[in-house]
Amino acid sequence: MKFLDEAKVYIRSGDGGAGSVSFRREKFIEFGGPDGGDGGRGGDVWVEAVNGLNTLIDFRYQQHFKAKIGMHGMGKNRAGAKGDDVTLKVPVGTQIFEEDEETLICDLTQEGQRFRLAAGGNGGFGNAYFKSSVNQAPDWANPGLPGEEKTIWLRLKLIADAGLVGLPNAGKSTFLAAVSRARPKIANYPFTTLHPNLGVATIDGQEFILADIPGLIEGAHEGVGIGDRFLGHVERTRVLLHLVSAQEEKVGKAYKTVKHELEAYGNDITDKPEIVALSQIDVLDDETLKKKTRELARACGKTPFRISAVTGSGMTEVLRALRDVIVEANAGTEEEKPAKAPKLRHRDMLVSDDEGEGEDHEDHQG
Repeated sequence: MKFLDEAKVYIRSGDGGAGSVSFRREKFIEFGGPDGGDGGRGGDVWVEAVNGLNTLIDFRYQQHFKAKIGMHGMGKNRAGAKGDDVTLKVPVGTQIFEEDEETLICDLTQEGQRFRLAAGGNGGFGNAYFKSSVNQAPDWANPGLPGEEKTIWLRLKLIADAGLVGLPNAGKSTFLAAVSRARPKIANYPFTTLHPNLGVATIDGQEFILADIPGLIEGAHEGVGIGDRFLGHVERTRVLLHLVSAQEEKVGKAYKTVKHELEAYGNDITDKPEIVALSQIDVLDDETLKKKTRELARACGKTPFRISAVTGSGMTEVLRALRDVIVEANAGTEEEKPAKAPKLRHRDMLVSDDEGEGEDHEDHQG
């Protein structure tokens, strides 16, 4: 399946149905009068985060989504039916932006969250609604209100616990393949990874999700190489694993190059806990390994892990370090959660699976 993390979509909610102008005419009924029903409400456009998706590729082939219009009212006080809604199914972690690509509409971070992007137009009143003591035979009705239309941007930021960063050929994809069932493309040339990959790592019976993104090179924030556009996929992670290949001639410079690109990207990504590891150590002799370990330690200010995904050396230790940071971060998040608020039923709110959509009790508008 192809990977797509950004899509432009046009949406339109349904127009409301028109009210009916009708009068009751039946044999032997002395008093007839108006009996035109109200028009039905137009369908809404919703977006919902669902499980089992990790790309927006479906929106490459369909960019227009229109809800159904409400049915017109009819005689005998028959109200028109509501138009069918349209729901955009998106992966968990999708953000919805206005057409300016800056105004955030909603951020769907949990499975089952829903948000109404465009409300359907209200149906018009039939002439029975206007009957009064001073006007017992109104001969007019209201048209339905138009729906809403807009162009929006969908932007996906994958949900993962840990993110892998580093230069191309730092061994990120090999690491992911060694600790999970993910099978990213692995080859001995730069930019083998062209889009993010996810994998589930397990250590001591505990699981966490790893995200591998394409490598960063000097000038990535200016668009050099693949650029830094995929860094958004590690914004939500709890910890970064910075891999530096032992085959680099200057491992300290390699570390600082990636660090500089992370700082240039911004969005507080450098504030995340960072674990540094010297990878591919199986290609070095002991003396060279010690020298490069000291050089990398000076550059990053801490003792790096030394790992080899091929031989398995050091892999358990680095996985446990990642797990410890993730568990600690998750525990802190649980403590910061406020007391559970009463359930709201506002139709534009983000709702979970168990909350439902609520009833729509909004009156028709004339």
